[in-house]
Amino acid sequence: MSKPRETDSEPVKVPFAATPAGEPPSLRDWANPCVWTDRMLTTLEQGVRGGRWHTLIDKVYAPRNLFAASGNVIGNRGAAGVDHQSVEDFLAHRQKELDQLHESLRTNTYRPQAVQRVWIPKPGSNEQRPLGVPTVQA
Repeated sequence: MSKPRETDSEPVKVPFAATPAGEPPSLRDWANPCVWTDRMLTTLEQGVRGGRWHTLIDKVYAPRNLFAASGNVIGNRGAAGVDHQSVEDFLAHRQKELDQLHESLRTNTYRPQAVQRVWIPKPGSNEQRPLGVPTVQA
């Protein structure tokens, strides 16, 4: 028995009412202030000269972004990686560590360290699974 042949039909269109009503939120309402500065938002709103935007790395190594990210790492209270630096050790010298990280990222000399492999038990089983433990500084 042969398959029934699909008929050629127009694709289903999403009704206009499916789009949220009203004006979309302005860029400044949803842009994260840890990443987007007023100058960047103004440039984005007015258009970028030459049609090109900046690279991401200049946002990554911004001191306030590094500080915010370090807060997430500290909050996780994870184990020390291959460098044996604990979260507490990092916290004791946080600003110095972040300044060094900022500079190495800015000058393109940053090289990530290896990830430590540990085996943890699988719940409800005698098997184990691998887990990668990065360094605190990453």
